[in-house]
Amino acid sequence: MEIAVIGTGYVGLVSGTCFAEMGHDVTCVDTDRDKIQQLLSGELPIFEPDLEKYFDRARSEDRLHFTTDLAEGIDGAKVTFFALPTPPGEDGSADLTYVKQAAGDVADLFASGTLQGPERRIVVNKSTVPVGTGEEVEEVFAERGLEHGTDVAVVSNPEFLREGSAVEDFMKPDRVVIGTEVEWAAERMETLYEPFVRQGNPILVVDRRSAEMIKYAANSLLATRISFMNEIANVCERVGANVDKVRLGISKDHRIGPHFLYAGIGFGGSCFPKDVQALAHKGNEVGYAPEILEATLRVNDRQRRRLAVDVKERFGGDLANKRIAVWGLSFKPGTDDTREAPSHVIIEKLLDEGAEVAGYDPEAMGTTRETFGDQIEYGEGMYDVLGGAEALIICTEWHEFRRPDLGKVRDLLKRPIVFDGRNLYDPARMAEMGFEYQSIGRPSYAPETKEEAIEEAIVENGQP
Repeated sequence: MEIAVIGTGYVGLVSGTCFAEMGHDVTCVDTDRDKIQQLLSGELPIFEPDLEKYFDRARSEDRLHFTTDLAEGIDGAKVTFFALPTPPGEDGSADLTYVKQAAGDVADLFASGTLQGPERRIVVNKSTVPVGTGEEVEEVFAERGLEHGTDVAVVSNPEFLREGSAVEDFMKPDRVVIGTEVEWAAERMETLYEPFVRQGNPILVVDRRSAEMIKYAANSLLATRISFMNEIANVCERVGANVDKVRLGISKDHRIGPHFLYAGIGFGGSCFPKDVQALAHKGNEVGYAPEILEATLRVNDRQRRRLAVDVKERFGGDLANKRIAVWGLSFKPGTDDTREAPSHVIIEKLLDEGAEVAGYDPEAMGTTRETFGDQIEYGEGMYDVLGGAEALIICTEWHEFRRPDLGKVRDLLKRPIVFDGRNLYDPARMAEMGFEYQSIGRPSYAPETKEEAIEEAIVENGQP
């Protein structure tokens, strides 16, 4: 099947590449000439596990193409996907500028009669869009004389891709959601996705508005679980409980389960923050105050800032000229994406307090440099940033951070102080090794070696 994908961000590039891997002829379209040139030269603009393998194979077998020419991209396509950004506006609502612009441009070409291909075409919103967006796109086509259900069908097909495992999620989805009331469009979409669900997972055909809502509801529920567990962790610290034990105890309840119950420094990325904001805005817009969603955002905003606050308090309110090392700059492991990353919130706060920051990440050094430039120091390896640092902050749970040489970490740090935002290490073991160790929602232990953590950091704030 000939497929067009408009937009070459995470969703568009992964979707196009995976459809091509399944044997379809895919053309990806973008207005960013530099990005298209990069893709045409065989370079990926993002890091995503396994993407390069499928990308190279699809290009070598001439099934994956890239262009800035919209007419060339959609000519002959039976299905055209919109995989466009919907960033939050100032009021939290989803900005549909890119979606509406693409809809108008595509509608003009469909109506011109200059394109080859099927008489009936499908336009798919794969972008995360508010409930009712399908009707708005449908109106754009109607204004050009294209009848919904006859000439064109506007379908909702939300994505459920996790950055860091997006290729796996696309190739083996938990479920595929297709939102349309047009029978022929549903049949064509089911045919497209059948090879991806041979393991028995469902293709759900629902009305378009329900499909749009499913995406927001799923992301908002997952975000709420994260904020809820961070609330529990903060209470655990104050009552002497251990959030790891609490998580284990509640996750064994089959009604709750284990997923998204790990305490930490909050969620980031391109989906959860903006999707919860957008759904909360939509609720207010239609006359309902979504209190749980708004509380989820408030808790997350506080949680992302907490380690910067803790570090400042630990050093008596004065971080001027103190070197702080940061491990983990991406918002999660397995990606170079730093959008809404807790690490960036923490770094910004530290810089505002006059601290000197040295950071390392296996993949997100370039994207972090785009934000902070030379305001921070970048290490070539994880241990490079530790020398002379007053403390280490762990922001992202990359695998290499889970089993470091802790003796080397202790010896390189000026003071053996670790603020662990992802609860990677055992607090008692860290104390035995001479660390002053603070994690999220778990008890702390007094250090026992390295000169009692350098005489308790020379009575808290003096220089060793």
